[in-house]
Amino acid sequence: MDPTLISFLLIAVVVIIVLSVFLSFFPIMLWISALASGVRVGIITLVAMRLRRVTPSRIVNPLIKATKAGLGLNINQLESHYLAGGNVDRVVNALIAAQRANIPLEFERAAAIDLAGRDVLQAVQMSVNPRVIETPIVAAVAKDGIEVKVKARVTVRTNLDRLVGGAGEETIIARVGEGIVTTVGSSGSHKDVLENPDMISRTVLGKGLDAGTAFEILSIDIADVDVGKNIGAHLQTEQAEADKRIAQAKAEERRAMAVAQEQEMKALVVEMRARVVESESQVPLALADALRTGHLGVMDYMNLKNIEADTQMRGTIGKSGEPGTGDMKDGK
Repeated sequence: MDPTLISFLLIAVVVIIVLSVFLSFFPIMLWISALASGVRVGIITLVAMRLRRVTPSRIVNPLIKATKAGLGLNINQLESHYLAGGNVDRVVNALIAAQRANIPLEFERAAAIDLAGRDVLQAVQMSVNPRVIETPIVAAVAKDGIEVKVKARVTVRTNLDRLVGGAGEETIIARVGEGIVTTVGSSGSHKDVLENPDMISRTVLGKGLDAGTAFEILSIDIADVDVGKNIGAHLQTEQAEADKRIAQAKAEERRAMAVAQEQEMKALVVEMRARVVESESQVPLALADALRTGHLGVMDYMNLKNIEADTQMRGTIGKSGEPGTGDMKDGK
């Protein structure tokens, strides 16, 4: 191969490498684009951005948009926000949208909203075009014990002054649900709620539920109202069932006590009978002792036996003559 051609190729490769390194540190095309747009940025400034590990295009392009929109921003503001971890392009777009909508928004506030993790462009868009938040079905019970199920739609717009540190949509939904429960619970009858659902809207809207939140409530509209269970009757039924069980338990307790007392009385009767039998067993012993000691003669003992036999006979005759016996029924 010709040595001249080889030298020419080597020189061309070196030139391309040098130009690539030069253009990586000296963004000439970006500098020309900025000058053509009326943004005065020095080439040294762009090189310094490279050294600070800042992508010049992410600063210069938003600055061009801001200059064309007449925002009056400078490159130091955008670069400081970029170094803080913010989204420069989104902040500039939000400022342009706020300017077109006549919404007062400064760069410092927009940058603070962006650094707080909020989407500042979406917040500006919600200020221009309010958002509708639909609450889940909220169940409340009126004073007559009837359950009422309510679904509401809350129209809100962003409050840019309270966006940093303000509560989100979950707080709005929770407060609206609380207001619905309070309003329905204070109603004398569920019919009042069904006849005038706007009563809920007026009452809830008048409570100032957007205090301390990042939104401003424009309206609260009742989307659906349904009648649920008869909670009062259900609770009364459960109470009656509980009272019945308590009464049954007390009755069972009294029955058990009565059964126990009956068993005690039966045992007492058996004990008394045992004592009678024991006492009767002493009579023959006493008679034997009286005969042995001479206090009772044989004739006296025979007379006693005759008297017992006569008494037993009279008792048998008396029982046979009582009403209801077989002999009296037969006429005998």
